[in-house]
Amino acid sequence: MQVRYVVTGLAVVIGLAGCQRTSYDYSSNSNAGPGYTPPLQAQPVPSVQSGALPPPGGSSQFPTAPTATPPGSATVAAGAPTTALDVTKESMVGNWRVSNGGANCDMFLTLTNLGSGSRGGTRGCTGDLTAMGSWEVSGKMVQFKNRQGDTIGRVYKTSDARYDGTTNNGQPLSLSR
Repeated sequence: MQVRYVVTGLAVVIGLAGCQRTSYDYSSNSNAGPGYTPPLQAQPVPSVQSGALPPPGGSSQFPTAPTATPPGSATVAAGAPTTALDVTKESMVGNWRVSNGGANCDMFLTLTNLGSGSRGGTRGCTGDLTAMGSWEVSGKMVQFKNRQGDTIGRVYKTSDARYDGTTNNGQPLSLSR
């Protein structure tokens, strides 16, 4: 019985022996404390040069302005058909039945952030849609992107529960509930 008390007492003493104060009182300027690091010395800085930068990518610093869409055109400046309905991100969340090039599959859209868009995925799809990783709303258009962030397809709202568009390879793409 006494051996057990001795062993327990030794374990406590050994355990407490490892406990030491390792912090340093920075309010004193003593160099004697453990972990003391002397202040850094100022270093000379080379002279700074200035001058004009060349224009990026060519002679003009501004990109080419977009051309105006003529009246009665089938699309607006964002690329959406004039008949496209307004889209909200919240209305896209959930499960969608997808028709793509004559085949059907499922698409799942969430509000979980992924890059510049939201996480999404497909099940049973073929072609570019198998690599879908995210989606985002841009104006009246919904863009689907692969895991590298490249747009692989886009759709526009055509009725309350239907979106129509195309994939990047030109196949018709429809979403419905």
